[in-house]
Amino acid sequence: MEEIKLTRFSHGGGCGCKIAPAVLARIIAESPGATLPADLLVGVETGDDAAVYRLNAEQAVVATTDFFMPIVDAPRDFGRIAAANALSDLYAMGARPLFALAVVGMPLGKLPEDAIRAILAGGASICAEAGIPVAGGHSIDAPEPIYGLVGIGVVHPDRVKRNSGARAGDALILGKPLGIGILAAALKQGVLTPAGYDQLLHWTTRLNVTGMQLGRMPGVHAVTDVTGFGLAGHLLEICRGSRLGAQVEFARLPLIDEAVRHLRAGIVTGASARNWESYGAAVASAPTFANWQRQLLADPQTNGGLLVACAAESVAEVLAVFRADGFDRAAAIGRMTGGDVRLALL
Repeated sequence: MEEIKLTRFSHGGGCGCKIAPAVLARIIAESPGATLPADLLVGVETGDDAAVYRLNAEQAVVATTDFFMPIVDAPRDFGRIAAANALSDLYAMGARPLFALAVVGMPLGKLPEDAIRAILAGGASICAEAGIPVAGGHSIDAPEPIYGLVGIGVVHPDRVKRNSGARAGDALILGKPLGIGILAAALKQGVLTPAGYDQLLHWTTRLNVTGMQLGRMPGVHAVTDVTGFGLAGHLLEICRGSRLGAQVEFARLPLIDEAVRHLRAGIVTGASARNWESYGAAVASAPTFANWQRQLLADPQTNGGLLVACAAESVAEVLAVFRADGFDRAAAIGRMTGGDVRLALL
């Protein structure tokens, strides 16, 4: 099994597999509408992280699904990364996970059963870390390896953290450093160092558990997780949902040093270009802003950090919560502004 290189079976990997934002928006816009029940608190209207359905005055069920093709070669690591990424959507809504269902597609006859077993074991280990069981799932014979989870959680209806609740003047806080997609691209090209792989694995398997505590904080107005659309794309979703603009100060962004080195040497994911084509017209930057900086902001993050819009007076408290959970790179990176729905890069 040590000889297996999962990434050779797939044309993309991790959250870089996502359909480009502009294409996805057209597909959803042309889908037939339906009458929505009043208890469906969150649906597809703002591209939020999970669906939320109110059961009663005290409980709402939160449901999400996320799956993708291998971002790394090691089967167990792939399972761990995919599971942590799927559960992130629950945490981004302020929910507590309850259980998961496995989504499995594997090229039987090409991939050894031991490798498939290791993928599933990796995912189960992350669910155990989150304190939940894998209660079932579905599997198919597929041409490329696909793994992920359906995640089910629960939250108080008044504590749901949407991506559309930001207010003008809110501070923006990012929980993890950027550069995961670049590290994955470097791995596929055979130039990622062992230390870089450690960073890739560290951040992609770190559960975004801080979201549960953020859900209980009234000063936190909006939360999302940064994944396949990159920081710029997911921040623009907050802007559109909240009908506000945003400013990001590049110098304040937490970055993975090795990712920056690879990016400046020309290693970049194809997804970052697709992302920028989708939303670059809504981003303003100074002429001195370098192309590699734009590429980094569009870099797809797999199980990336939580992006929080909170009252200015809550910044210290929010950062303290992140750091208590071990997110020592969490940082205030900008603010929400009034006016046009645009992102300004400073």
